[in-house]
Amino acid sequence: MTDKPILQVQEVTKTFGGIIALNRVSFEVGQGEILGIIGPNGSGKTTVVNCITGFIRASSGNVFFRGKNITGKPPHKIADMGVTRTFQIMRPYYSLPAYKNLVIPLFSPRARRTGGWRGGGKMGDRNTVSIDILEEIGFERDSYVPYKTTATLPTGYLKRLELARCLALKPEIIICDEVFSGLSMSEIASMVPLIERLQMDGITLIMIEHRLRELFRVANRVMVLNFGEKLVEGSAEEVMADPRVREAYFGSEEVQEVMDHA
Repeated sequence: MTDKPILQVQEVTKTFGGIIALNRVSFEVGQGEILGIIGPNGSGKTTVVNCITGFIRASSGNVFFRGKNITGKPPHKIADMGVTRTFQIMRPYYSLPAYKNLVIPLFSPRARRTGGWRGGGKMGDRNTVSIDILEEIGFERDSYVPYKTTATLPTGYLKRLELARCLALKPEIIICDEVFSGLSMSEIASMVPLIERLQMDGITLIMIEHRLRELFRVANRVMVLNFGEKLVEGSAEEVMADPRVREAYFGSEEVQEVMDHA
């Protein structure tokens, strides 16, 4: 992890009619860092991700990736630069086998340009590369699971498939929108080492999460949004000690329990 920012969000505002979803939100993410973004429902977490990744256009403000202004670029252009994301509501190709979901991004201009997946060698057979990636993120290579129709996979595998599709693009940044949501404790326990390994591989991660205990295990820094504004950012301990965070989360039993044991 380095202190040099790979992503800079500057004064980003987004309005929907008369509703202010984001109000001049600014933050930076260092290369190789894991930044957690938390906040109550409706606080603007997914909106800021959508502005970063081009799924919606910010009303004002700018987003810079490696010093280049990516504000207003379409999602496929931003992904081609190396900024990828998962979705809270997963969006795989349900009618295809799991491994075929990866063959599609492996045909992308970025995959062709970078010469394959997480290496400098030749692309090779895309089906084989797809299985390699799935094995890396927890699919059993010698089982039938990678070949099963995606619609038949349980949530745990679908969450991993979302990450695998990002990895197929050899990303520099992965933005995870509630990757722990819907998982059992055992599934989360196996997902945490994967997140840590991605960071060790040099990938920068931004994680939106409601599962705070699990997030705090991996995040280097946490930012709290509330009513579209940045409330506070810092270490997990600093954030949880801030009375504004307690007020924002008042009434949430899970958050109160985390605070009481912070």
